[in-house]
Amino acid sequence: MRVFDTARQAVVPFEPHAERAGIYVCGITPYEAAHLGHAFTYHVFDVVARRLEASGLSVRTVRNVTDVDDDILRVARERGVDFRALADEQVHRFDSDMRGIGLLEVNAAPRATEHVPEMVRFVARLVESGFAYISDGWVYFDTRALPDYGRLSRLTEPEMIDLSRERGGNPEDTRKRHPLDFVLWQRSAPDEPHWPSPWSDGRPGWHIECSVLSTADLGVPIDVHGGGDDLIFPHHESELAQAEAGGVAPFVRHWVHVAMVRHEGEKMSKSLGNLVFVRDLLHRVPGATVRLLLAAHHYRATWQFEEHELQHADARRRVYQEAAASMSALERTEANALRDEFMDRIDDDLDTPGALRIVDLAATALGHSDGSMTSDAVSADELITGMLDILGVRVTSAVA
Repeated sequence: MRVFDTARQAVVPFEPHAERAGIYVCGITPYEAAHLGHAFTYHVFDVVARRLEASGLSVRTVRNVTDVDDDILRVARERGVDFRALADEQVHRFDSDMRGIGLLEVNAAPRATEHVPEMVRFVARLVESGFAYISDGWVYFDTRALPDYGRLSRLTEPEMIDLSRERGGNPEDTRKRHPLDFVLWQRSAPDEPHWPSPWSDGRPGWHIECSVLSTADLGVPIDVHGGGDDLIFPHHESELAQAEAGGVAPFVRHWVHVAMVRHEGEKMSKSLGNLVFVRDLLHRVPGATVRLLLAAHHYRATWQFEEHELQHADARRRVYQEAAASMSALERTEANALRDEFMDRIDDDLDTPGALRIVDLAATALGHSDGSMTSDAVSADELITGMLDILGVRVTSAVA
């Protein structure tokens, strides 16, 4: 399999460092329902895991939960509930939605609040080694101590400062030595959750959470580390910096990022009120339809959700379901050629749109077959469901 590696800016062969492949995907901050953008990202890494398992590799997938964060604390205050109760509720709903679209269960879903002592120790190591400094009970990573900060995103310093401002990095924070320095530990306000540390009662910064959670479970190097492409900077850039400064190198073998989903001409966001929620879609169409909608788009191409595409995906599902349920069959040589081409499409930088076109060809060929089932034939069910399984699409189930 070949994938586009953000760090190398090239499509490269996937090379796990052992017989087991470790995948770490940045998870949700559980304060709102899962939307189509979330689903697209997690669908992509689900396909990666399925394809690697089909090739004979053992795969371990970890997806964290950022269960303490400014947003979740704000929403918990607005609703008058404990932030932990809000997180539990939203994680349950998220897991239900992801099962609804056929995602494999991840092997681990560690929560940030369960690993704060390890984060404190990691931050202390960065302070001791001169890569971090203390300011009024807060601890910041000193980006000037790492000359190649910015190498993952390949942004200029002004571009990084602008993005940091846009994405909550607060470059104007007067406690910082430099605008790009980022929080490793923050002092908690009196009414906020807090944990003890040598610097203050507080909580970890966002970036340190993923560096600790990923390596604690998967070790290093992590074979695939990914998420939405809006995480390249500052989140993954900062993860990489603090991990390598802390002696965790090489940190990641392949950085893989997924493009954004847009709606009504804008990136989906709560502030714009243009979110398309997975749960709402599942009330209208089967989960297999949602997966076919997602698979119709290449993971590196930004796309716009349109109602007619959902209807097209549902029509495609019905075609596949009818083909799989038919008594038709193809000679093994023809079936194997189709399966090989399907896998080639997946292996070519996760070309799921191209893979779906092969399933279309298979369904058409089955429709033209004479229905005879020789000893060397492949049944419609085996052929169609075998290919669709790699995409997480189940068309023979009563609920899908």
